Amino acid sequence: MKKIVLFIVAIVAIAAQAQTSQRAKNFLDEVNKRIESYSTISVDFTYVQTDAKTGGVSQRGEGHIDLKGNLYRLTFMDITRIYDGQKIYSISEEDEEVTVSKHDPKKIDNVLPTQLFTFYKTGYNLQWDILQNIQGRKIQYIKLIPIDKNSGIKEVLLGVDTATKQIYNKIQVNKNGSKSTLTINSFRTNQALSKNHFTFTNADYPNYYINKID
Repeated sequence: MKKIVLFIVAIVAIAAQAQTSQRAKNFLDEVNKRIESYSTISVDFTYVQTDAKTGGVSQRGEGHIDLKGNLYRLTFMDITRIYDGQKIYSISEEDEEVTVSKHDPKKIDNVLPTQLFTFYKTGYNLQWDILQNIQGRKIQYIKLIPIDKNSGIKEVLLGVDTATKQIYNKIQVNKNGSKSTLTINSFRTNQALSKNHFTFTNADYPNYYINKID
């Protein structure tokens, strides 16, 4: 009898988990659908990384990014990065150098920023998590747990503003104890951007060394 009860409890738990997983997926699909409806997106953000051993902040910075489809122009940590659909231009004002490379989706540092809104679709189990009130905004969290047991990521928490259906933050907790948090401070859509906004022009950097690595 005890075994039967335990079996029933296990079945109920599995069914409940499946429901919350589907609920989480449906919620993020709704967010992604809204994101795809915008012609352009402009975001100001803060990035904070904490150290695994001390728990203190090891890196902190503010940045800005403009998106149009897969095209982007990112400014962060004194580096401007432009992707024109084929090549990535990394511009360092401090070094007066521009590094030019082809976009390779297999390289981790070539992940497109738009994947912030779609990465949940593969490689993760989804769970409906807590609802928090943050400065008057209701933020619903979805927990993403990597399917790959060898992943260095323990879990990712994606916070979404329930009123606007826009991503508020992404918290990545690693197995080594480190953590990174990306918080979106402003989210503007359908902004008028010049046609050359996602184009690198050599003439704008006359004294810079152009380093073409591939």
